[in-house]
Amino acid sequence: MPIPVRIGADTLSPAEVVAVARDGAQILLTDEVLDRIAETRGVIDALAADPHPHYGVSTGFGALATTFIAPDRRRQLQASLIRSHAAGTGAEVETEVVRALQLLRLQTLASGRTGVRPVVVETYAAMLNARITPIVREYGSLGCSGDLAPLAHIALAAMGESDVRVDGASIAASEALAQAGIEPLVLEEKEGLALINGTDGMLGMLLLALHDLDTLLTTADLAAAMSVESQLGTDAVFAADLMALRPQDGQAVSATHIRTFLAGSPMVASHRGPEDGRVQDAYSLRCSPQVHGAARDTMAHAATIASRELASVIDNPVVTVDGRIESNGNFHGAPIAAVLDFLAISVADVASVSERRTDRALDPARNRGLPPFLAHEVGVDSGLMIAQYAAAGIVSELKRLAVPASVDSIPSSAMQEDHVSMGWAAARKLRRAIDGLTRVLAIEVITGALALDLRAPIEAGPATGAVRDLVRTVADGPGPDRFLSPEIEAVTALVRSGAIARAASSSATAEENS
Repeated sequence: MPIPVRIGADTLSPAEVVAVARDGAQILLTDEVLDRIAETRGVIDALAADPHPHYGVSTGFGALATTFIAPDRRRQLQASLIRSHAAGTGAEVETEVVRALQLLRLQTLASGRTGVRPVVVETYAAMLNARITPIVREYGSLGCSGDLAPLAHIALAAMGESDVRVDGASIAASEALAQAGIEPLVLEEKEGLALINGTDGMLGMLLLALHDLDTLLTTADLAAAMSVESQLGTDAVFAADLMALRPQDGQAVSATHIRTFLAGSPMVASHRGPEDGRVQDAYSLRCSPQVHGAARDTMAHAATIASRELASVIDNPVVTVDGRIESNGNFHGAPIAAVLDFLAISVADVASVSERRTDRALDPARNRGLPPFLAHEVGVDSGLMIAQYAAAGIVSELKRLAVPASVDSIPSSAMQEDHVSMGWAAARKLRRAIDGLTRVLAIEVITGALALDLRAPIEAGPATGAVRDLVRTVADGPGPDRFLSPEIEAVTALVRSGAIARAASSSATAEENS
């Protein structure tokens, strides 16, 4: 079982968010955190008794912020806010995204700066621990005033309304709460706003994306090494002193990986020297560290933005440390939306260069002696011809997904919310782009493994050979044409799980230590 995650004492780490979202790590709340929340709630209770209006406490919301609400109607106000804002539509959002959304909103509520009662925080933690996952829909957030609709769906479920999923089954939220022994929330002043004014959805998807890309970029380096090796390319261009002439951090990391994955390769050694006769390799081989490295640097920038957002308290209005309640614009998703779009560009570029390496391996005019399409019986068999088509089709889609969402603001709420971030949309398309990159890399790994086999009796290096052997547990080696789709899906699963990257890194480490 994952280590439990403590809420409220320190800022959540990206690894903790992933542990709760994907692995079901349990949530712990300390008495100190609950006391802090109760203390801040006292500020809201005092404002609720004030005859002067205070936004979110005794007024309407958004364009109705100047409308005073009498005390006997405020519970209805909060419930109406959540019900009306839970207006998502489309396909269900993935469980891991919903859990990240719940967790990150919980972290902000536990800060003591939102003014909710302790019971609200306890309810959200209990729902996560019971694995009650509210059903959230694909469309509804403009990424400003927070991820309003997605967060409202979470809050509505906590109120015992709408539907949720428990162990994959859809049931009524009231039934799920009852089974878990959780009382449905009855919201008081300010609490409805506190539950929906956050960037939690787009931030959660950013953190999950960064986690996935860390593995995928190492896999891209490995796939490039397999292509360089099997296409009889040179490793000389990845030398550390050449990388030092252009001190880009990500480029240096990727070049180091490629050198390490090619270390000890008899295949690379077999053509090293002036007798090779080739002046230099094509860009897709030679410039792999530069392309992959640019994506790594983009990731580093995105991780900085994510870490700042993790340390943030996003709500409107917010209760300040000295007890004031102030409106603000911190819910605007622009910082996150921009890096989500930036990452989508890098994902498309890494996939594009991977597909070009795959295409070279299948072309007898460029693959240095391998059969056309790596076919077993040329003319009878088509080999990996259509696997490359699949990669090309995905890359084409990734280029469309790289078009920024964050530049497409659409005003809402009677022009009160007249500039929005579209960060949720940027996050959703990045998730699709990451899935596409995973599949493109899997096709290159399949191609590289087959090409290495076809170079026999010359042997592959320890790292690339270990990956080829892992691929062979789910995909056959050289031979007549067969049903390829299941093999592509199986290798895609190995890439997504990190098994491909781990196999290469473990073998490379063992080689260094031998």
